[in-house]
Amino acid sequence: MTRSRLQTHMVPVLMELTISVVLCLATAVSVQAQNPQTSGSDESWTTTNETASPNANASRTTESHTKSGNRTVDKQRLDLLGPNGGYQPFSETETETVQADDTTKRTVVRTYRWDGNGRRILAEVREEESRTTASGNSHMERKTSSVDVNGNFQAVRRETADTRKVSSDVEETKRTVYGPDGYGGLAQAEQTQEVKTRGADDSVAVKKTTLVPDGNGNWKVGNVTEETIKDDGNNKITEERVSRPDLEGRLYESSRTVSKEGQTDTGEKRKTVESYSVYGSGYIDGSMHLNQRVTTIQKKDSEGEITEQQVEQRKWGNPSDGPQVTARAKYTVRYAASGSDTTKTVQVRDANGNFNEASVETKKSTQPPPAQKPPAPADKP
Repeated sequence: MTRSRLQTHMVPVLMELTISVVLCLATAVSVQAQNPQTSGSDESWTTTNETASPNANASRTTESHTKSGNRTVDKQRLDLLGPNGGYQPFSETETETVQADDTTKRTVVRTYRWDGNGRRILAEVREEESRTTASGNSHMERKTSSVDVNGNFQAVRRETADTRKVSSDVEETKRTVYGPDGYGGLAQAEQTQEVKTRGADDSVAVKKTTLVPDGNGNWKVGNVTEETIKDDGNNKITEERVSRPDLEGRLYESSRTVSKEGQTDTGEKRKTVESYSVYGSGYIDGSMHLNQRVTTIQKKDSEGEITEQQVEQRKWGNPSDGPQVTARAKYTVRYAASGSDTTKTVQVRDANGNFNEASVETKKSTQPPPAQKPPAPADKP
């Protein structure tokens, strides 16, 4: 690709890269405990998560899970510390899922906000229904409605997806997204075709092509994502490549992500995610550079688990410098008969190279701890 074509794409993609790096960093320092649900038909648990940061307002997140028969309700409420020293509600999300029968599932997600008078206002509703057939084919419809300035609900997004089994090893999904058309209705805004192929060695290859309107009533390729997954049971390698069109419509590889996961004989898990791009932080030279590396190590025992994570990023405007550690997080979970207690600390590196505590998070949960595997029997003499 010529330098002129790269420079033409520089501004929008640099903005996208910056946003993705920030989101990746936020995800990296927000490791969540992965506790399996209890297997009973009815169950319930709650968690309370408090976060304190020297540079941000303290917050508290309360989650609850209730399952009764074929109906499940999950709630998440965010409270922020107010000027009077007490927590004040900010937002709440309620997800209701009903398994109507063996083939039909309906989900409604309601999002609430609090106004200046302390009243809870329904701000958004997302409704989804999915159906599956005995052959493995499925159909999904999702509609999102938001409240307008007059307090009335209006559909702002609609999505449909159809998945069919092409063969025993090939699955195809076609998805269509509808957005506001400017006249009070919805029009097609995006189309995607995803083909998933399973190889003889149990590897999985996924190719996703996204089409967007070209402004003249036709469709053009927005991007192509190709992913390969190899998993032998002990080690898993996932590689994702994203290609975009230049001004002449020719595709070029713009980014690549490589993820490696492994587990030792003692149960320690290690995961490394490396992100590459032709667009660096504050520069562009048309070459693929390693911009970020996230390393996660997880250890478990009968009393709980400890997860340590570090984020490495390339310096702004210095393509010759390799990534350096910019953030670290430690996540400790301790099990008890009544649930679990969790502590997470996040440290961020400042301009002088020193690590400072950015946030401390504590969490209490009544969710039962995961069942531990019994120790292997000793060899008989």
